[in-house]
Amino acid sequence: MSIKSNPKIVLVGNPNSGKSSLFNQLTGLNQKVGNFPGVTVDRKVGHCQLDEHARAEIIDLPGLYSLYPKSADEEIVIQSLLDPEHQDYPDVAVVVVDVSNLKRNLLLFTQVRDLGFPTVLALNMVDVATKGGLEVDLEVIKQSFGIQMVPINARTGKGIDDLKHLLGNPLMKECEPFYDMSTSADQVIEAVQNGHHFCNRYRAFQFAMHVDRIPSFQGDTRHKIIDAKYEHQFNEKALQTEDTLGRYKKIGEVIDHALHRRETTTVDWTKRLDSVLTHKVWGYAIFLGVLFLIFQGIFAWASWPMDLIDGVFGATASLLSGLLPSGMLSDLVTEGIIPGLGGILIFIPQIALLFAFIALLEESGYMSRVVFLMDKLMRPFGLNGKSVVPLISGWACAVPAIMAARNIENKRERLITIFVTPFMSCSARLPVYTILIGLVIPETYFLGIFGAQGLVMLGLYTLGVVAALGSAWFLKGRVKDKTRNFLIMEMPTYKWPRWRNVGMTILEKVKAFVLEAGRVILAISIVLWVLATYGPAEDMARAQTEWESQYADQPAISETPEAQAQLASLKLEQSYAGHLGKAIEPTISPLGYDWKIGIALLTSFAAREVFVGSLATLYSVGDSEDELGIRDRLRNEVVPETGEPRYTLALGLSLMVFYAFAMQCMSTLAVTYRETKSIFWPLAQLFFMTGIAYVSALVVYQLLV
Repeated sequence: MSIKSNPKIVLVGNPNSGKSSLFNQLTGLNQKVGNFPGVTVDRKVGHCQLDEHARAEIIDLPGLYSLYPKSADEEIVIQSLLDPEHQDYPDVAVVVVDVSNLKRNLLLFTQVRDLGFPTVLALNMVDVATKGGLEVDLEVIKQSFGIQMVPINARTGKGIDDLKHLLGNPLMKECEPFYDMSTSADQVIEAVQNGHHFCNRYRAFQFAMHVDRIPSFQGDTRHKIIDAKYEHQFNEKALQTEDTLGRYKKIGEVIDHALHRRETTTVDWTKRLDSVLTHKVWGYAIFLGVLFLIFQGIFAWASWPMDLIDGVFGATASLLSGLLPSGMLSDLVTEGIIPGLGGILIFIPQIALLFAFIALLEESGYMSRVVFLMDKLMRPFGLNGKSVVPLISGWACAVPAIMAARNIENKRERLITIFVTPFMSCSARLPVYTILIGLVIPETYFLGIFGAQGLVMLGLYTLGVVAALGSAWFLKGRVKDKTRNFLIMEMPTYKWPRWRNVGMTILEKVKAFVLEAGRVILAISIVLWVLATYGPAEDMARAQTEWESQYADQPAISETPEAQAQLASLKLEQSYAGHLGKAIEPTISPLGYDWKIGIALLTSFAAREVFVGSLATLYSVGDSEDELGIRDRLRNEVVPETGEPRYTLALGLSLMVFYAFAMQCMSTLAVTYRETKSIFWPLAQLFFMTGIAYVSALVVYQLLV
């Protein structure tokens, strides 16, 4: 086969085989994450310069164990490999195989190879396996499978240049199948071959197996295959079993000759660490300690860059106010856009740290141990062990976490998982938590190491977990389904995290936060500035007249910053935003909230993180010359009737509890609707979670006030 100048190369492999690490090595920063057409499954695409003539498009497909899918993610791989009309139908397939699990990994490889693609076997971690006492005869593997093969280490980059060189040269299709199906499927295979002019029996067999999963198989084509399957008694389960067991038997014969384990004195650190980290008592204690370290680190390490960003934006607004000519444009920039941008960028340090910790846990292999530990706790609440992955992912973002629930085959457990996942405190809540904790929780330490702020943060995340499990238990007896599922997962070996992968994860997530959430925050900040600056003409005139009457005999005092701030406050109260806030104030006043907080609550229903940006804009209107940052503005806010601080411990904790429970994310509601294909579940989420949030915040405020 002649190589194209821009070939399309798919990476295929088992979960934890190193496929994503290889993708990062090949593409570097030249990659993007999107969705496959029509589905909410991540699609990672990048480009790699193979040589001076060829630039390849690299597609990282979801991980799977065989060509017999059990989830929506795995069905995407089947469509990509079988459907010639699919946008990711490849020119070349690179199958990544982990040497430490060679027999299981090779099942998928032989299946992909027998589809007739030019196929390359990327044999990952050979050097690591050799150090551990596992000797691999690469020549035996190469000759047995008749393949192009490259030993690599996807984590360190070893062998990547050899792989690029191989992919940049012509590759041949393998004509002889590794394993041929029995004659019991011959008639159906021939029917598919006749209709599609295939010369490949295994591809025709897989077409027959997956006819309902391939979108391009419609009309007469689909009906002919289905009729042939019915006529010739095509038993899918029996043939799948035959294909799988037959391949494993032949693979085992190869493995017996290719792999040899020698005696070694190397300490098995994976087993030793697992004896502690997955211990039925110490395992949970260590996990709680890790969580506390994460939340304490977010405060300790992010505080000074946050203060720097906060101060820079305050100074920038003041500087631009002095440079720009007075007028609407100047006010929009200094009171709307600059505070709005500040409300976005100030939280980059926390977002970066949160995703850095999550990436480290995943890279090291510890996250799989967390899933194993939490599985036992999930069972009494009506959740499958696989529910742990979406719930833990919910700490980052509920949208991909809900997508991850696709791996749960049991309908009831999948629906319950989708419903309760938004209770997990996502990164969008982090800006709200950090700003409020910094306002009302002192920087005190217990026993010299346990910071009060970190403990409160840990408590809020724990509160989300309790709410999720409690809600799951509530739904357990109300969503009926008799089938049962069991947690089957692989425990990867422990590895030192690759800082390159961690850095790319941080960059990708921060970029997504700034560009996606940032657009919403900035747009709402500008709209809020308009609503907070303008209002009914009569009301605005009345506010101006009222203020002028107070300083009629003292015109000099009216020019002071205090008097100008009073005028801005009077106009803000009579603006459109003020009228909106006043309308909902009776509903939220029992929680201790005023009309300004009410406006921020309403705007944050678009996205939780908008809350801080909204307050920053509201408190900046009329105060563009003030260099105070967001936190100082909130700290200086007082109750007009008493002159006491607005943001007290009672109010701060009430707001934190409200945001810990409330469903304030349109994207989450949209993806819930898409995944459940029912309007009932997103509406139930909205009213159930918001109701719990209101009642809980009311109780907290009334008890502490």
